[in-house]
Amino acid sequence: MSEYWTDTEELICTMVVPEAPNVKTFAFRAASGKPFRYKPGQFITLEVPVKGGPIHRTYTLSSTPSRPLTISVTIKCQPDSIGTRWMFDNLGPGMKMRAFGPAGHFTLDDPEKKFLFIAAGSGITPMMSMASYLYDKGDMPDARLVACARRPSELIFRQRLIHMASRVPGLHLSFAVTEEEPYEVWTGYLGRFNQLMLGLMAPDYLEREVYCCGPEDFMTMVREGLAGLGFDMDHYHQESFEAPVAKAEDVPEFDDTVPQDATEAEVVFSKSGLHVSCHETDTVLSLSRANGLRIPSGCTFGICGTCKIRKTAGEVHMVHNGGISEEDIEEGYILACCSHPIGKVEVDA
Repeated sequence: MSEYWTDTEELICTMVVPEAPNVKTFAFRAASGKPFRYKPGQFITLEVPVKGGPIHRTYTLSSTPSRPLTISVTIKCQPDSIGTRWMFDNLGPGMKMRAFGPAGHFTLDDPEKKFLFIAAGSGITPMMSMASYLYDKGDMPDARLVACARRPSELIFRQRLIHMASRVPGLHLSFAVTEEEPYEVWTGYLGRFNQLMLGLMAPDYLEREVYCCGPEDFMTMVREGLAGLGFDMDHYHQESFEAPVAKAEDVPEFDDTVPQDATEAEVVFSKSGLHVSCHETDTVLSLSRANGLRIPSGCTFGICGTCKIRKTAGEVHMVHNGGISEEDIEEGYILACCSHPIGKVEVDA
């Protein structure tokens, strides 16, 4: 018989804690009192007894294996949630649930490395497990954690992270939100997470093992931003909180477009009648300047939006830093300073 909990044994809910709007932590212990064994960042599958028959839902563990007597999951209830909605409305201390696992490949492979954790929304869950593990380990960690949310009130685990960082100088925190709370002072980063913020939050990011979790568009933005800055993507790891993977062979290969210096391209400046042969690593702005064409510009880093022009044909690879809205992008606008031509591109300039 195993000395650790196995999924043949039910879990008993011990605690339900509200963490943020529509976010709760559910803590469990084994009915036998056996400890849990897992790696920080792994997930568990709960059997949720909804009306019509049980369903299975996978949740990342927010607890740390360094505190093995209980496990916890921290989850956000979405409008279309079924299993999570049942847990929010019905699950309480003393109730039993079937569970399977733990499992998952999104874990710390070597706690002695330098880490950079980047999370948005409930993507902070595996990062909380990892950060807590490093905190409990007893050695001074070298980790930087970046947590992003829409508002300060939606930053999950904010106070717990501050508590840990205040006692362990090797754990550095940065918070970024896109909106301030009415009648509250916000002194953290304000705006969409971008390359400039990254350089300020973790100046030595090129030396770190990066772990990222959050919505798919957020993780794509982080990946493309790192790749554009020359980061070695062999040291990048990510996990979607909607689809965690159990085995290494199930980890998806990213098909993000990365401009290549050896690949030829062409930019047509339609108003000027100028056709410029170039490479994918050139930007539309640099090509315009090199050929005597003036496009108004400011920061040259995708922030100010001064160089916004309309793209009338073709595709570009654009990693901006908040200087253009999604609505403008859908209407065909680009920022010339951070747009790289992929093949033949025509712009209204």
